[in-house]
Amino acid sequence: MKQQYMIKRVPLLGVFITLALILSYIESLIPFYFGIPGMKLGLCNALVVILLYMVPPAEALLVNLLRIILSGFMFGNAFSIIYSLAGGCLSFLIMYILCRMDKFAIITISIAGGVAHNIGQLIVAALVMTSINIFWYAPVLVLSGAITGAIIGIISTEILIRIRPLFR
Repeated sequence: MKQQYMIKRVPLLGVFITLALILSYIESLIPFYFGIPGMKLGLCNALVVILLYMVPPAEALLVNLLRIILSGFMFGNAFSIIYSLAGGCLSFLIMYILCRMDKFAIITISIAGGVAHNIGQLIVAALVMTSINIFWYAPVLVLSGAITGAIIGIISTEILIRIRPLFR
């Protein structure tokens, strides 16, 4: 039984990782810069939100981690991988907890994930730079995380409405 499950899941997860890498590439082409390092839309986070509702959490986390590492090697550098891992892991943890509580809308979960992602990156930046002055960026990054999280939440909700019937 478990082997049949894995035979079906591996190609599906491969498709999701590929889609995440395509979204990372598309996002790298979009000039989305407002003077704050690391600020971006986060299109791949829509995929993470969708996966939280479609597959077991370990599989969603695996896709998220592989996407961060692979896209870091393809479109970034070692520092971008470190920052993305910190933000992605904290974001995933917060979204997973909120999702499992079953009391919040997808958009709310996505907003919390966007904010948590930026906070995770700020924490790593403070450790790397050995300075707490980096937290002066926090208000702007929290606001941008909330705005982009709302956009990603709306996109994720619309996609889930359309694809959930395919997976029943």
